[in-house]
Amino acid sequence: MNDVTHRLGLLLGTENDWPSVFEGLIRQVGAVTDSAGTTHRFDVERVTIEPFDLRAKPSYDLVIDRLAYWYYHPREWLKKVALMDGVYLLNSPFTFQAMEKHAAYCAMLRLGLKIPETVLVPYKNPLDNAKYAYTAERYNQPFDLESVAAKVGYPLFMKPYDGGGWRGVSRIRNADELNRAYDESGEMLMHLQASVEGYDVFARSLSIGAETMVMKFDPDQPMHGRYSVSHDFLSADVGAEVLSIGRIVNAFFRWEFNSCETLVKGADVYPIDYANACPDVAITSLHYYFPWAMKALVKWSVFATATNRPVTPYVDPAPWFTIADRDDLSYYDKLAAYRTMADNYFDTERYSDFCASRLPDIDEIVLEYIESPDFDRVLVETVTTTFPPHEHDEFIPHFRGLLGAWATDERRRIG
Repeated sequence: MNDVTHRLGLLLGTENDWPSVFEGLIRQVGAVTDSAGTTHRFDVERVTIEPFDLRAKPSYDLVIDRLAYWYYHPREWLKKVALMDGVYLLNSPFTFQAMEKHAAYCAMLRLGLKIPETVLVPYKNPLDNAKYAYTAERYNQPFDLESVAAKVGYPLFMKPYDGGGWRGVSRIRNADELNRAYDESGEMLMHLQASVEGYDVFARSLSIGAETMVMKFDPDQPMHGRYSVSHDFLSADVGAEVLSIGRIVNAFFRWEFNSCETLVKGADVYPIDYANACPDVAITSLHYYFPWAMKALVKWSVFATATNRPVTPYVDPAPWFTIADRDDLSYYDKLAAYRTMADNYFDTERYSDFCASRLPDIDEIVLEYIESPDFDRVLVETVTTTFPPHEHDEFIPHFRGLLGAWATDERRRIG
């Protein structure tokens, strides 16, 4: 009988709510024994940032990264521990360029997904660097922005190629708004993307490892009101397509903690934003869906470490493009083939078997924790640090009610 302890690292920015819950749930899960009789235990540690020797051995088996997409020093540490030490990462730092939207659009266009018409335009203002200014003056071709926009078609969206929290996104209805938004873009590199007008549903899919939750989303609402507690808001076929697109994107880029935004119009599904290095998992955003997210994150972290899941930080597009280039396959045939590849990448069947046999009580553990005083303290602390004092009396019972509704539904689901 072997006894192994795995250290899970949390590389964090400003978040404290879900990390506290994740730590609490890992403690509640305790030890897991695999089919070979090895007992796996799990510790969680918040990663600190400090000088690192490229030959130093890290103490972590898995790191959940919520910081390196904008903080470069820990990004380089993640590259080192992936290349040299085989540390399992959520997500790979080697595809952050794709997390900056542009490469993700290109790859999924290549696979034949229904990406709206998209054009990348040069900087309005060259970056504040003498070389950029010289190159722009000498080599940037003059272009007619209004003609480019007319080809894309109004209305359209102007948005930064690297995205992030709806920063710099403008809905453009005419040439005046186009020129004003472009002037204001300054040193941001911008896409023009056609709007999907008259869509029926805005769906946002949160994927963690081999699991995905598709939620009804309204970006025009404040953060706490964007996710609706709504079930069966998509038909079975459309829901399966939305879920598959999220899984396909993630398997292609080796992302295991990501969200995917899609617009559904009739029977068509249009992915519009599906490269999110740090998807929103705050209690005050996900509310009803927060326990599912934490459960999925715990399960995938335990599975990946206890089964010694291979580290694959690279992208291998060739098998995907082989399917994409086949003229004898329809869009839906290709989607089915991609989905099979995605399920194989995430080892979906083995993951399900592992959770059923090695984490049989995980539903009850999470339900008990969400109803505990420990979780309520995290909830109250999160609300009081997120909202102004005069809104505390409104939002504390509001979120308690939503989490209570989840607990009622969950108890009914698990019997």
